[in-house]
Amino acid sequence: MNQLSHHIRAPFRAISLRLSHSTSFIATNSHSPPSLLRFSFRSFSVRAMASHIVGYPRMGPKRELKFALESFWDGKSSAEDLQKVAADLRSSIWKQMSDAGIKFIPSNTFSCYDQVLDTTAMLGAVPPRYGWNGGEIGFDVYFSMARGNASVPAMEMTKWFDTNYHYIVPELGPEVNFSYASHKAVNEYKEAKALGVDTVPVLVGPVSYLLLSKPAKGVEKSFSLLSLIDKILPVYQEVLAELKAAGASWIQFDEPKLVMDLGAHELQAFTHAYSALEASLSGLNVLVETYFADVPVEAYKTLTSLKSVTGFGFDLVRGTKTLELIKGGFPSGKYLFAGVVDGRNIWANNLASSLDTLKALEGIVGKDKLVVSTSCSLLHTAVDLVNEPKLDKEIKSWLAFAAQKVVEVNALATALAGQQDEAFFSANAAAQASRKSSPRVTNETVQKAAAALKGSDHRRATNVSARLDSQQKKLNLPILPTTTIGSFPQTMDLRRVRREYKAKKISEQNYVEAIKEEINKVVKIQEELDIDVLVHGEPERNDMVEYFGEQLSGFAFTANGWVQSYGSRCVKPPIIYGDVSRPKAMTVFWSSMAQSMTKRPMKGMLTGPVTILNWSFVRNDQPRFETCYQIALAIKDEVEDLEKAGITVIQIDEAALREGLPLRKSEHSFYLNWAVHSFRITNCGVEDTTQIHTHMCYSNFNDIIHSIIDMDADVITIENSRSDEKLLSVFREGVKYGAGIGPGVYDIHSPRIPSEEEIADRIEKMLAVLESNILWVNPDCGLKTRKYAEVKPALSNMVAAAKHLRTKLGSAQ
Repeated sequence: MNQLSHHIRAPFRAISLRLSHSTSFIATNSHSPPSLLRFSFRSFSVRAMASHIVGYPRMGPKRELKFALESFWDGKSSAEDLQKVAADLRSSIWKQMSDAGIKFIPSNTFSCYDQVLDTTAMLGAVPPRYGWNGGEIGFDVYFSMARGNASVPAMEMTKWFDTNYHYIVPELGPEVNFSYASHKAVNEYKEAKALGVDTVPVLVGPVSYLLLSKPAKGVEKSFSLLSLIDKILPVYQEVLAELKAAGASWIQFDEPKLVMDLGAHELQAFTHAYSALEASLSGLNVLVETYFADVPVEAYKTLTSLKSVTGFGFDLVRGTKTLELIKGGFPSGKYLFAGVVDGRNIWANNLASSLDTLKALEGIVGKDKLVVSTSCSLLHTAVDLVNEPKLDKEIKSWLAFAAQKVVEVNALATALAGQQDEAFFSANAAAQASRKSSPRVTNETVQKAAAALKGSDHRRATNVSARLDSQQKKLNLPILPTTTIGSFPQTMDLRRVRREYKAKKISEQNYVEAIKEEINKVVKIQEELDIDVLVHGEPERNDMVEYFGEQLSGFAFTANGWVQSYGSRCVKPPIIYGDVSRPKAMTVFWSSMAQSMTKRPMKGMLTGPVTILNWSFVRNDQPRFETCYQIALAIKDEVEDLEKAGITVIQIDEAALREGLPLRKSEHSFYLNWAVHSFRITNCGVEDTTQIHTHMCYSNFNDIIHSIIDMDADVITIENSRSDEKLLSVFREGVKYGAGIGPGVYDIHSPRIPSEEEIADRIEKMLAVLESNILWVNPDCGLKTRKYAEVKPALSNMVAAAKHLRTKLGSAQ
């Protein structure tokens, strides 16, 4: 077994399916409490366990795929090397599930970038700019679509529903010729079969795929994407024919769009699509999987009346109302895939409670038709607790990462079969009780302070236009002021310094000197480029949420709790387990140091409460808004300390505000009210002359523009370039915005360097709909993931474009 495979399978390495007799096993690993991994094989002799995993993390327990991808992109390794790492990861994941006793094991959920992009490749829906001329789509075209290349930009990237995962948005129009151009789904099914694992191939369903797409550039915005349904179904039919021929007996279509507010014509598209596929689906068992929310009543009726479908998957963690629909009527003879194990969070399942739910469902659908499942793909959780040797033991006992969730699913299925592992259930009950009663979870002072916030509004006393006047007198900025979003490239040396300081290999004095030197370098670069409002580059920070969480109470951290955000980019969400407060100042030392190095304004950089909440694994024992208010009070203390230290521009990033928007419209206003209120709490006490910035990225903002205005920030910088400037359309349609605004002028998630002309053209498009006195010029996002060789010329072109247009505006006046 290779080393990669060994790491992934560690929790299950001693297990063999040959153990079909009555025996119980404790995975031996000194780093994991036995109770986390103990489970029983007794039920194998009783019946095949009805258990299912919707999907699994791809990166590997130590981010093996990330490093393989980045090595390939940098030209340091070959396509074969990358394929080898990917194949090893896949086989380890399949074997892990097989060894754990999972019956319905997914394939084709692994991806070298994104599952929606994989579907675009399968359908041959490649935008013409990538120069694809037919044939099987290879890495060159595939990664160009995802990342852009020297001559053309990448496709748009946006959030996958209300998660922090990003997908690549398909660009479609009436002229697209679909053709079967990637055999990945079939190849991976065969690959698993050759390893002795019969899997359930997973495809993004045809209707969700179209509804997740956008009209291509030049196509009317009113173009009906669903009008393409009959054009894409023949490709799905080819895939299904090949899967059948390869021996597949089940197929899973992910149709998550069914949880959204869909109109009658959209629901009709599901009926039409699955009727049209009926002949191709004959001889296959078909699962349609939904997740992330309740399925609305009409969608439930449409879904459960699909004749060609054998089973229906529901998220019963976030979709508790769906339980009532199932109890009110479920089609006879069909399978129910009950998503009772949370795929979105890292808390251990309450096994006793889940078993009660499953037993109630068993009475409705029948013993042989109930399948225990995860609520959604485990892609959104960390990989394996076994890789967390230093995590606090008590907190660790409250958690389950993806590998442990596989065990939980199996334990519930075994218990349903009448062979409950009493020791496993008893350890789980003890952990649940410990979490409920632990004194480290509750801080009465924090609870009272947060409760007191609910009745008031927390707004700055003066309106934004008056504040901007006061700020301009103090800051004296030119028209079209330039800035960046916060971070500068995180070099290998910088990461090494932080790592060595954390491991106590260098002294605090040496660490401070190294960071000070880096800040000084970043300040000098910006001054040489002639940027107007500077940043310190955040060299002391590992991650924009983790950095703050490490300094707040109520947070726990992992060593390897990585979760994929997009492509090779992973984040390590902190775990909010208790009440949140700020023991001491978090950023004042570094911001003050940076400001002392320049006469230009230096932004204090903070992450906002809603983003800290949405980008953490959040406690599930109190409403999210209560936790958010607690974080807001902690950030408020920091904002006021920065102001006292002489920092006159403070950016409070709310990159994830839009992402947390519930999927159903009826729940939007409640969320937006407390989210916007949380942001206002952070800065309601500052002087008019202190300029408050915020930043948002990679989301559809048009539907929440009024809430963004209600945040009452002085300046907002916002992603704009990858989404074809669709943000600007709200201003074209008459929305009045009086605060400062900086729609990003170039995409930092692509290595290409935009020209001065390209950036100037973007700024002119903005000036057509926004007043020049409120417009800022900045990149889309932070520069952390880029190299200096890309950053310097790109920023130089950005500043030159801004100066060119200042001159042009000056002569016009």
